Order: sequence, then C-alpha cells, then structure tokens
Amino acid sequence: MSYRKTPAVVLGAAALTLLLGACAGQPGAAGPGQADQQPLSPGTGQAGQQPASPGAGLDRFYGQKLAFKPCEPQLPPGAPAVKAECARLKVPLDYRDPQGRQAEIALLRVPARGKNPIGSLVLNPGGPGFPGTGHAALTAAVWAKSPITERFDLVGFDPRGVGASTPALDCYTDAERDRGAKLSSIPAGLDDWTRQETRRLYQQCAKRSGGTRVLAHVGTRDVARDLDVLRQALGDDKLSYAGTSYGTRLGAVYAEMFPGKVRALVLDGAMDPLAGTRERRLQQATGMQAAFERLAASCATEHKQACPLGTDPKRATKVFHKLVRPLIDRPARTADGRGLTFEQAIEGVTAALYNQAMWPAAIAGFTEVKTGKGDTLLKLRDGYHGRSTGGVYPNSLEATLAINCLDEERHTPQQETALNRAWFKAAPFTDHGRPVKEARDGCEQWPVKPTLGYPYATGIKGLPDTLTVSVTGDAITPHEGGVNLARELGGSLLAVEGEQHGALLAGNACVNDAVAAYLIDLKSPAEGARCKL
Repeated sequence: MSYRKTPAVVLGAAALTLLLGACAGQPGAAGPGQADQQPLSPGTGQAGQQPASPGAGLDRFYGQKLAFKPCEPQLPPGAPAVKAECARLKVPLDYRDPQGRQAEIALLRVPARGKNPIGSLVLNPGGPGFPGTGHAALTAAVWAKSPITERFDLVGFDPRGVGASTPALDCYTDAERDRGAKLSSIPAGLDDWTRQETRRLYQQCAKRSGGTRVLAHVGTRDVARDLDVLRQALGDDKLSYAGTSYGTRLGAVYAEMFPGKVRALVLDGAMDPLAGTRERRLQQATGMQAAFERLAASCATEHKQACPLGTDPKRATKVFHKLVRPLIDRPARTADGRGLTFEQAIEGVTAALYNQAMWPAAIAGFTEVKTGKGDTLLKLRDGYHGRSTGGVYPNSLEATLAINCLDEERHTPQQETALNRAWFKAAPFTDHGRPVKEARDGCEQWPVKPTLGYPYATGIKGLPDTLTVSVTGDAITPHEGGVNLARELGGSLLAVEGEQHGALLAGNACVNDAVAAYLIDLKSPAEGARCKL
C-alpha cells in the first residue's frame, strides 16, 4: 500500500502489508501433485494428540542437514537490502506415518551480523496462512541496526500448505477471487453458503491442494511439530521464536507441546487461548467497532465539516451505512472496471483498522464513495487479499480458511447463524441491513474433526519466562487476549499504548529495547511495564 508518511512508517506499513497477506511478490509455489482422494478414517488427528518423539521413526527428519543457498527476497522500495539464503525442510505430512508422504517447508534465513551469534530466531507473521519467508527478510530490514539481528540468524518459514511450501493449499482461481469467492460466512444474508456449496468447497480445495490428506494435516498442531523439526535442523537445542497475531497461537501451542525445548518466546498481538471460536470472533468484532468509532472521531476532529462520516462520531456508523449499503445493488466505479462491492468496501475498511497510519486512506476512500468512485477502498481491499496489479492472488486467505477448518470449532447452521447475528450487533459498521436467515460454516463438509482444542496452552509445566506484547487499542486481537495469554503461560506482559495490530515492527524504541533485552539476555520487563507508540 502507498499510504506512508515517514521512513519509520514506510517500514511499518510494509510490515503491515505482509501481515494483511499482501505478499504478491512471494515466489509462487509449485503446483500440487496428483490428488490423493483416499477417504479419511474417523477421528483423524484429534485435538490434544501428543507429538511423536524423534525416536518414533522421525530420526531422519530431525537429523536432516539444511542446504542453504543465496537467494534474493523482494522488499518494499526504500527498505535496506538484506543478504538472505534459502532452503527447504522435509517433514512428514502425517506425523503418525513418518514413512508416508512428505511435505516440504520453504525457509529463508538472514544470517546474524555479528561474530558471536546466539542462534536462530524463528519468525511467524500470522494469518494463519501468511508466508514467513518474506516476513523474515522484511523484519531483517526493519531491524537492520538492532542488536537482535547482530546476535541472531532471522529465520522465516512458509508453514505447511502456505506460500512456496508444498503441497500448497489452493481453493479458488484468481478469476473466482476477483468475482468475490467466499472465504467466510460473513456477511451472512447477502450470499450465504448452501450445503451443496460447502461440499463443493471442500472437494475443490482437496482437488487443487493435493488431496484429502493434505487438508487433514495443515492445523496448528501439525505446524508446531514442523517447528520443532526446524529447530533441530537449525542446530538449536532450544527454540527462540517471535510470532505476531496467529503466530502467538502457534508459539503458545509449541510451548504446550514442547515446553522443555523453549528458550524464548515473543508473542505479539496475542490470540486469546481461553476464548473459543464464538467468543474470540465477537471479541474481534467488538474491537473492530471500537477502532472504527475512534477512526470516525479522528476524522471529525481533523476534517470537521469535510469529514465524510460527519461531525458526530456517534452517528458515524449510520452515515457509513448510507455510503456503502447502496453498493450491494450497484457497485461503485473503479478505474480498472471491476467496481467496488459492499463486501469489498468492508474489507477495505477492515484493512485500515489494522493500523492508525492507514486511517487517512480509509477516510479518502469514504470521500470517493460519496462521488460514486471506489478505487481507494478497492486498493485497500486488494492489499488485504494480497492481489497484485496483474490480478494474481497468493494463497494466503485460502490457506487461512483451510487451516481454520482444523483449528476452529465447527458450527451447525444454527450456531453459525446466531454467531453472524451477534457479529453484526457487536460490529454494526459491517452490517448490510438485510435479514440473516441461515448462515453455514464453510468447513461443515470437512470429514476430519478440528485438531486444536479449546482452551489451549494452559497449565504448562517447565516453561521458561515468555514475553507477550499487547497493544491496548488493537482492533484485531484485543488487549484482553494478550493479558490472558501472558497469565496462562505464567510469563511477562508488555502493554503498549497505541492504535494498531501488533508492535514488533512499529519502529518504537521502547518496544525494541524491551524485546532485545528479553531475546538476547533473557531479561524480562518489570511487572506493569508499558510503552507508547
């Protein structure tokens, strides 16, 4: 996205672009192999299943040597160049069948700048479904002068099914994505999934991703096992890790499964381990509405009579509805001829709520919509989806869908319908104003039960101190979740006053110093410590 003001914001916005899935510059993954359409046995991959030990046929994976070779990551204009090297990690598709089919995990490493490295710092940007290879290169650029890059090799990986890893998850063509292919049940009431469509969704995801067994083994518990294989392959006795958003879920699950293998965990923009799917989504909806209202207040203060949401923030949601609800029947004009639909407008606004620095772009987009144009909000939406100017989409949000089918609780139509109604009540700016009759969980035809389980990462024994970084005004993962995660892990909490999702790449000296002290010297911030963006 191009809405940046200062050098610090340039890199912060670039990091946010990756976080939103705008990773069109990532190398394309190889196509899936011949589809494996064998039926799944009941109960495959149940929640709480313990990881297989390295001795249970996994020695060849834990003992592999990585062949890193120089590679050139694509970085945003103006970002410092980094020297990177890439490799691929082999892991079993199913850890209960280590002699069976394998997956390959794409890796990117930026070697430590100093002569006395501590080891590797493994990174995850979130999603689930966002690739970590480009994220590692971008983080190295943002932290170009940080003591962290002096003491650690930064290592990013594309989780199984994601980005350049194989087999790669794929559910829709680019043309289908442009036509608004459904990736969730919201906004229910406009174009709801039918039972037949959810069955077709599973079938086409399986066919395009390499088979039913691929879709059964892309959950967080599988990725946590991959993370432990990666730790060993990198030569680290214990894992040093920094994850943002969904990356906090992955880090917490790794801590639950491998507590004795943890050296340091930085968990930024935390997902709440205590909140089930319904509760977490409503927490997010509430956070998004609060952020939208703060955006509206900022608009009224800075633009006064020119604010497209009006001068009274309490009426901003109603004013917004008058702007965007007509797009349901008549999309706004865009220069590329695609038009801006209601759903795309909501996605564009959602993208802007990730970071206060992007609020001006959303406000400009609202002003455009008043004149019948939708280019700015469509650009924000395209950034959210990672769409390139040539119309090519990464598989990030399709991977999000498939991974969530194994991580989230499966809902009946009655439960999903009730959740959608509750969502619109909690985040009324997203409400299209049409009746919600029957919403369906897109995962309802997945023949394998969810494998994560709720709550997770509780009552862990033998875990060293962890560091949770939580922004007080985070609309996407509200601060309450960070407080809960830090408490459940028995770790430290760094509260950060601000209006954005996550803080690791914000360029804030207070946050940077605290994270560096923790990662390098294992020195945690004092209880009650706070930073301000």
